[in-house]
Amino acid sequence: MSIAAQHLEMVSLLEARGIRDQRVLDAMGSIRREQFLAEQDREAAYSDGPVGIGFGQTISQPYMTALMCQELDLHGHEIVLDIGSGSGYHAAVLASLARLVYSVEIIPELAAMARENLRAAGFAGRVKVICADGSKGHPEGMPYDAISVAAAAPDVPAALIDQLYDPGRLVIPVGTREDQSLRVIRKVGGKIESHVSTMCRFVPLVGEHGWRN
Repeated sequence: MSIAAQHLEMVSLLEARGIRDQRVLDAMGSIRREQFLAEQDREAAYSDGPVGIGFGQTISQPYMTALMCQELDLHGHEIVLDIGSGSGYHAAVLASLARLVYSVEIIPELAAMARENLRAAGFAGRVKVICADGSKGHPEGMPYDAISVAAAAPDVPAALIDQLYDPGRLVIPVGTREDQSLRVIRKVGGKIESHVSTMCRFVPLVGEHGWRN
């Protein structure tokens, strides 16, 4: 099967698994995931699972990317904080759904990779990649209409709640290194509401308000 056919099949699978937000499906149907992987890994670009990108990190399973974006309920005007740039794919999807994305990556080599991949894919003007400790958020761009975290924390960092606009949404995997749940947190009228979307397994969020190593 050609890579283009695999791309189409991925989108069909997302829809079959319950992704209903047409903007999310359109974004993932238009962005070439293979552009965010090394040449030798591109044959796995549309597999139903995470793909390694080096430094012990991965590009998330397509379904998880789609689900997180759907849970954020973006409409195009938002400013979004993306924690864990990785190779830049998740930030590209968010940028297709929102006005501006600040993407924070703690590993310098991955921050450089994400910056280059996003430039090559045409997103340089809509995504600002910052190399920093994402567990502390990015106060310079706050408040954020939505925050997406692609790494698991032992608990929800208070800094991210503080940087979230009211009303706003935060999607983050929380738990141990092996057992995690994807939490959707809403700030509404000064109150915090939270529910579990699904069980999941992400790489750990390393930093001052995450895992220490």
